Amino acid sequence: MTVAVLSIGSNIGDRRAHLESVVDALGERLIARSRIYETPPWGGVEQEPFLNAILLAEDSDWLPDDWLALAQRCEGAADRVRDIRWGPRTLDVDIVTCHDADGEIRSGDPRLTLPHPRAHERAFVLVPWAQARPGASLGGIPVTELLDRLPAAEVQAVRPLDPPRGW
Repeated sequence: MTVAVLSIGSNIGDRRAHLESVVDALGERLIARSRIYETPPWGGVEQEPFLNAILLAEDSDWLPDDWLALAQRCEGAADRVRDIRWGPRTLDVDIVTCHDADGEIRSGDPRLTLPHPRAHERAFVLVPWAQARPGASLGGIPVTELLDRLPAAEVQAVRPLDPPRGW
């Protein structure tokens, strides 16, 4: 069995619907989810704000490659285009980390590096994750401690939206 932490984001089109499409695709695999947060874009590309959330999912038969395949299917269904690195997107689904019975899975595979190599730098990942799973850790470091290492202004810029019905 693996448990996956997925970071989802959208800043093109019906942002909320794009996020909800991942929830729908996970179905009964979904075990927890954060609130939805509006966040400034990351990476220096001029663009609209994002909606972001964290989803936790588990499946007794899935391996990290199965989570990657699901992420790519969801992005494809949302007509994700990869023209500009860190640019605007209909849907971004990143696998932040996966755990199995032995603990956090590590992978240096360029298709799927685990844990995500920049998750510890991103308030838009850490803030919703801390809310969805208090006590979570990344690489053995509590997510709350990773948040404390980020600039306060960056953390404060991750603003929770009122949760919609069903979210």
